Amino acid sequence: MTIAKNAKPASRPRGRPRAFDRDEALAKAAETFWRLGYEGASIADLTAVMGITPQSLYSAFTSKADLYREALQWYQDHVGASTVAALAEGDAVIALTRLLSEAAEEFTKKGRPHGCMISTAVLTCATENEPVARHVSDLRGATLALIRARVERGIDEGQLSPGTDPEALARFVGAMIQGMSVQAQDGASKAALLALARHAVTEIERHRA
Repeated sequence: MTIAKNAKPASRPRGRPRAFDRDEALAKAAETFWRLGYEGASIADLTAVMGITPQSLYSAFTSKADLYREALQWYQDHVGASTVAALAEGDAVIALTRLLSEAAEEFTKKGRPHGCMISTAVLTCATENEPVARHVSDLRGATLALIRARVERGIDEGQLSPGTDPEALARFVGAMIQGMSVQAQDGASKAALLALARHAVTEIERHRA
């Protein structure tokens, strides 16, 4: 078989092994999204903090949207895990109390962005980012479902009054968490949020059987 003079040789795969720690880069990306928001964090912002090129970002994470989804999962695994732990408490009132008090602490920790990465994320966005907004909304919905399930279990186990509305109480707790997140982002202290959480717990206590 002959090869035409002007024929180009078959291209060889390019690229080098990733010269960065993917998990470390993801953690840095998550903090950047947490601090700036999805639309606020540009590719330049992300690559600068991750220490990689745009080409490496797309090669490792496919797209900004996919990177954000992984960052949200990172947040759930490393920060949001306290929610599941709190709701595992044996008493429903204690579980919801712990959930709110730990939120006050988590939302105001020094050395990282304040507030919750998920509770108040992508509430409004450009049309092209609506799939991302729906994904975050689904995550919030999943958390509400967990809270509601814990309330329902509390009713079934006789910890909460049979007349308790699980949906309403779960949404009340969810609204408190979202409000605490906003206030933390606006500079509210841990003490201020804990005081707010205590007021919410007073309402929750009214439902104790």
